[in-house]
Amino acid sequence: MGLLDMFKGGNKSKSEKPQFPWIPLTSIEELDEIKEKSKEKTQAIFKHSTRCGISSMVIRQFEAEYDLDTNADVYYLDLLNHRPISLAIAEKFQVQHQSPQLIVIKNGKVVYHDSHHSISAKAIAG
Repeated sequence: MGLLDMFKGGNKSKSEKPQFPWIPLTSIEELDEIKEKSKEKTQAIFKHSTRCGISSMVIRQFEAEYDLDTNADVYYLDLLNHRPISLAIAEKFQVQHQSPQLIVIKNGKVVYHDSHHSISAKAIAG
């Protein structure tokens, strides 16, 4: 295998970390489902701006520190394509919009929210 193949991803190691289990959040109606599901299982929403360097750095850090064995659903909201959903989240869960932002919901209520470099994946398990 040549050097170019390695850059194209041809040399994937068996110990490579599995892909992150994001659930795309694409409709306002899903917010009611998330609130209801939070009564049985922790739900988290990560709001991400694909044009923001800080947001890109924070999401990489979040994915690296997240324990894939955590029993939670983690939703990914692309703010550039779904800004109205972010506004609906702020209203429904009474959390001021930030970007990037992590919101953790248990039993229908927000139990954690933070933004920028204060985001901690450990908050989902705790």
